Amino acid sequence: MPRVLRILNRLIIGGPSKNAVYLSRYMHPDFETLLVTGGKEDHEQDADFLATSNSIEPRCIPEMKRPISPRQDWIAYNKLKDLIKEYKPDIVHTHAAKSGALGRLAAKHANVPVIVHTFHGHVFHSYFNSLKTNFFIRTERYLAGFSDAIVAISDVQKKELSDDFKIASPDKFRVIPLGLDLDNFTIDQEIKRNKFRTEFGLDDDTVAIGIIGRLVPVKNHSLFLKGLHYVLNNSSINVKAFIIGDGESRSGIEKMASDLGIKFSRHTDPEHLYPLVLTSWRTDVDAICAGLDIIALTSLNEGTPVSLIEAQAAGKPIVSTRVGGIADVVMENQTALLSAITDEEAFSKNLLKLVNDASLRHQFSNTGKDYVIERFSYHRLIKDMDSLYRDLLERKKNGKEYL
Repeated sequence: MPRVLRILNRLIIGGPSKNAVYLSRYMHPDFETLLVTGGKEDHEQDADFLATSNSIEPRCIPEMKRPISPRQDWIAYNKLKDLIKEYKPDIVHTHAAKSGALGRLAAKHANVPVIVHTFHGHVFHSYFNSLKTNFFIRTERYLAGFSDAIVAISDVQKKELSDDFKIASPDKFRVIPLGLDLDNFTIDQEIKRNKFRTEFGLDDDTVAIGIIGRLVPVKNHSLFLKGLHYVLNNSSINVKAFIIGDGESRSGIEKMASDLGIKFSRHTDPEHLYPLVLTSWRTDVDAICAGLDIIALTSLNEGTPVSLIEAQAAGKPIVSTRVGGIADVVMENQTALLSAITDEEAFSKNLLKLVNDASLRHQFSNTGKDYVIERFSYHRLIKDMDSLYRDLLERKKNGKEYL
């Protein structure tokens, strides 16, 4: 049985963690897998429960953290080399930037037969200044040189990586979309909806809008707040908005809400009487999706947004910016209304349109479920990755490169 050492930045709530855990679980018994994770930052919500519920016991290297630290990174690199020597994998598959760099370097120097990397997103715009961005681009080009295959999670992302940023030639990329366990978003919807709406005192006539994800600058929550402000001032319908998640931008988001005159409550408050609720982290995303009527996303940069896949599985219409792989996840004007990241007016009007038009919400709801379940189930993910691994191993066995 071929052995896979799967290396993930950190086990936190989000698409990369789900992808890595499902691959580790469901590729067994055809591939034996050891999942290795790094340390999370203080403001990030761990996803240990995800590993536990899937009978996965990850090996943690706490020094492998997101920020660059020469000393910590050197320790993590050497621990990875020791682990590779101990485990003797046939394939090292890295996920996301830091683990992708340290893991691939360790695998190269340990002469691992096959090296694969997955870009779940990228940091080549909207994250850092031009100097740091150029450093990351050059680093990824170097790492791509000895990667046997690079996985992009959408066609749009592949084009960005190969054509726009010249990370590697198109032939080195394989597009394998995320695969998720979407069953929880399709069952017991009414029970979950009633539970969520009872918790926050929502009557049947209130339209609940939510945005789900880390509170960090790239998620662009300021646009969500501006859109909400526009809706509150231009609709007679009762609206309640939810910001689900936490992170470094929380205080800035609260200040902007106050500056806009949007009253809000926090998850620690006993009552939620105001138009906006900041819930902090929650693990019952299936119940949240059931309870909401519209799900928004305002990111400046995205790979494949899990929140929009799960939203459609739950039958929820979407209002989003048109960036990254979003166009590969939704069907524009059929499950989602999209706008350019620079067009605040269009985003706000799209949000208002869905708030005011119940029949349009219902139409979008019915269209999205089958679409995402067919394209983004973990069954499809396992089949695609199995094909890639076997292809790469066969080529190595016959002395051929992947290109």
